[in-house]
Amino acid sequence: MLAYPFPSTSQDHQHMPSVTYVSYDGKSTTLDVPVGTSVMQAAVLNGVDGIVAECGGSCMCATCHVFVREDQLAKLPEMELGEDAMLDGAASPRRPNSRLSCQLVMTPAMEGLVVNMPETQT
Repeated sequence: MLAYPFPSTSQDHQHMPSVTYVSYDGKSTTLDVPVGTSVMQAAVLNGVDGIVAECGGSCMCATCHVFVREDQLAKLPEMELGEDAMLDGAASPRRPNSRLSCQLVMTPAMEGLVVNMPETQT
């Protein structure tokens, strides 16, 4: 697992849920992500390829589009109207399990989340 780029104690590390990012070509990267940090922020801060995040997490560009593993959708917060509308304009075709990673803020219940990146974000 990659370390999160902020100082943490070993006790903090034990409480961070993990997220696995799977690139379009199948490369997998697992990160420990602090609760309250978005899936997008963790990817950008750790140099995970496949999440562009042009708007910086403002839900205005759909360049952080991911496909959440279908059996994990119930772990996520409900999609809001702005995210729903933004996904309609994503560069890669929307799927039933599409989400914007900027809108997925980590909670302990999201431990083990797996997200796949689309072929393109732009």
